[in-house]
Amino acid sequence: MLTKNELKDIQSLCHKKQRDERGLFVAEGPKMAEELLNSNFEINQLYATKTYLEKHESFNCPAKEVTEDELQKMSNLTNANQVLLVAKQKEIEHIPNAENRITLLLDAIQDPGNMGTIIRIADWFGVNQIVCTIDCVELYNPKVVQSTMGSISRVDVWYMNVSEWLSHINVPVFGAMLNGNNIYSAKKIDEGILVIGNEGKGISEEIKSFITDAVTIPKLGGAESLNAAVATGIILGALRNL
Repeated sequence: MLTKNELKDIQSLCHKKQRDERGLFVAEGPKMAEELLNSNFEINQLYATKTYLEKHESFNCPAKEVTEDELQKMSNLTNANQVLLVAKQKEIEHIPNAENRITLLLDAIQDPGNMGTIIRIADWFGVNQIVCTIDCVELYNPKVVQSTMGSISRVDVWYMNVSEWLSHINVPVFGAMLNGNNIYSAKKIDEGILVIGNEGKGISEEIKSFITDAVTIPKLGGAESLNAAVATGIILGALRNL
């Protein structure tokens, strides 16, 4: 049975301040559980319904049975889905190396769904590192975590002073901009940085100064703009020549 203190502790993790202070985050559902349990994330506790626990012989972390009603009270989802994990946030000590790989750079991405989907898209295209400006939405926001659909376990994410980092980089820097060159005319690349700007304001002037190759997705219809995650997928596909 779930205690009141346990419930309070888990519910507190919906707040960024508590996540930061405790270095923990919550992930929910069988897909997220499978991904995280088979990753290098350290799982503090697994809470699951009897039905879910009966389908699994063992776990590499403490597991506790809860009722569907208890799971719903813990959940950030409209409808709780069998299992909830409390995991430790990952600490990445080294500075990202931009050589011999493609790196995503996110500039002030604010929407949690966009952030999570971009991480998932990066994983799809074999991009395993993302650098974020300090004002991007937090990685361990529950909506971000769920939107990654498990890709959070395979893509490393840094938050930093990106101007300082870019000043020491010696690889092409592609920027998604309305006045850029047709992305479908770009050559396939195996090394470089792709900058995706804020949903409403685009790429900041500070970061624009580092862009070596401005690119755009040609428009055939009347839409004013593209969702940041959609644009990321299209541009990565073109740069990968897929």
